[in-house]
Amino acid sequence: MSLKIIFIIIFVIFVGHRTIDARVILQDTVDEVINDPIFNNDEMFATLISYRKRFEHSNSMKSLQWMFQQYNDPPEIYCKLCHILLPVMRLLVYANQTERFENVTLQICKEFGLVLDVCSGAVHEYKDVVFQVIALTDYSDKVLCSLAVNCDRQTDYPSLNWTVSIPDGKPSPQPPKPPSPSSPKLKLLQLADIHVDFEYKPGSEADCLEPLCCRKGRPLPGRPAAGFWGTSLHCDIPVWTAQAIFEYAAKTEEIDFIYYTGDTPPHNVWNQSRTDQLYSIHTINNLVSRTFRNKTVYAAVGNHEAAPCNLFPTPIIKTDNISWLYEALADSWINTFGLPNDTRETILRGGFYTTLVRPGLRLISLNTNYYASDNYWLFINATDPLNQVEWLIQWLQYAENHGEKVHIIAHHPPSSCFAAFGWNFNRVVNRFENTISGQFYGHTHNDELSMFYDENDSQRPVSMAYIAPSLTTESFLNPGYRMYTMDGEYPASSYWVLDHRTVIMNLTATNFYNRTILENEYSARDAYQMENLFPADWNNFIKRLENDIDGPLMGTVYKHYTKSYADGSKCSHACRRSLICSFKTSRDNQPHACDSIPPFIA
Repeated sequence: MSLKIIFIIIFVIFVGHRTIDARVILQDTVDEVINDPIFNNDEMFATLISYRKRFEHSNSMKSLQWMFQQYNDPPEIYCKLCHILLPVMRLLVYANQTERFENVTLQICKEFGLVLDVCSGAVHEYKDVVFQVIALTDYSDKVLCSLAVNCDRQTDYPSLNWTVSIPDGKPSPQPPKPPSPSSPKLKLLQLADIHVDFEYKPGSEADCLEPLCCRKGRPLPGRPAAGFWGTSLHCDIPVWTAQAIFEYAAKTEEIDFIYYTGDTPPHNVWNQSRTDQLYSIHTINNLVSRTFRNKTVYAAVGNHEAAPCNLFPTPIIKTDNISWLYEALADSWINTFGLPNDTRETILRGGFYTTLVRPGLRLISLNTNYYASDNYWLFINATDPLNQVEWLIQWLQYAENHGEKVHIIAHHPPSSCFAAFGWNFNRVVNRFENTISGQFYGHTHNDELSMFYDENDSQRPVSMAYIAPSLTTESFLNPGYRMYTMDGEYPASSYWVLDHRTVIMNLTATNFYNRTILENEYSARDAYQMENLFPADWNNFIKRLENDIDGPLMGTVYKHYTKSYADGSKCSHACRRSLICSFKTSRDNQPHACDSIPPFIA
């Protein structure tokens, strides 16, 4: 969101005399940037004037004006903005004139009636990174636009395609088999996307102009107010709600260990500091540890842990580093959550680690923020930062050699990462399909899954990933957590998930009766009539959805997708098709992954 805000503001600066949504920006704004004595370099001045004339007379500008008048936020606008503005931004960066943007954007925010704190805060948080990326990157403008706003397929650009070496000698596939009914079982709790807002105020404005609400102000008559226990609008949850859910789970659930897939701070990304993020991390991690006593918590780092949000500089960045976060996470994960001390070295290096959970079960926690499109530092060089994929392969090979099964946890699911990472990760999953027995992610806030298929036989499933529902309500969700029953600790255990159950807080009832009401939303095997939850079973389940896309089963899936905030009637045919497609897709740029789904209908 932040980069798009900056693009739009810069766009307005240079073409502000045009009409956008019936608002007019004064010509003085354009003159302030271009017709200024500070541009005393004749060549630079001439170049800028040339670009301005190109703006005024280009077909792209005419189509942009039309789209701004017709739509609120079409993807085409961002791509056209990107292709038009990047050459100008490069000129200003090279001329060392970037300091003028912050002053001008304040005027733009005022003239557009935007929330000034949010608009100026976002620019202040991200402008230096954006300008530095433009100054340092070797990528062309088209490649940058592909990365920034997904204008083109990333796989179309050789500079964005990188490949890791995959070991030979793949064993014959051995699909998982159901264990004996009497075999031991393990119980796993997954917490995802907690997003506690320490500034949450009951009774405050719940439908506000800012991206995150329920923090200040009083609603007008007839407008929604923030409920005491939370609000299913653009609001995160108060700390007392998170504590109540933790206490309920600790009291009622049988838990052997916990996976926490990241994102602790709230969504006020335009106004966050390192101090804010560290306070959220320490406070919530300590709360989790106190509530779930004597339970080891295996965590992954989320994109919201960074300050600014999403920005994880790689070692080639000399002007910024993120050691402040990794030092805090290493101390908290080891001293508070119970990780062994030998995980410290790689946590400090890049926020990832591996350790044994049980004999024969290895956990690998990845930092997929190094592959996400919102991490703008990657626009300088996106090739396997910190060689994390190579490190993953080494440990998977070790696990294969020593007869271990592996669970992978991370925040971003591979499908939300750069195409090159998704493609390489899919190759890794294919190679080690007998070793990887579980994948657990978060980030989307919804209840989802993601299938992985054989590279040579697109009909044969080789793995699948669980994308767990969030604790936060943001946006239009009930709070929830996920419990897994998995093959337990014994020789030759598969450690595959055998069933899972989602628990939600009924927020409407909880606020109405002013007492916490948590309930089992569903268990997968019962709700979906599945004998097992192995990749082949999930693939058959998806085929059932495809064969009755407008039927009640797909409606139930959508209801669970929202944690029972909405029912299936709220999801149209196109919505259902899109959701099935996301289940079948494990990486970006899979053009034919969804060909088998019934086509769109009018």
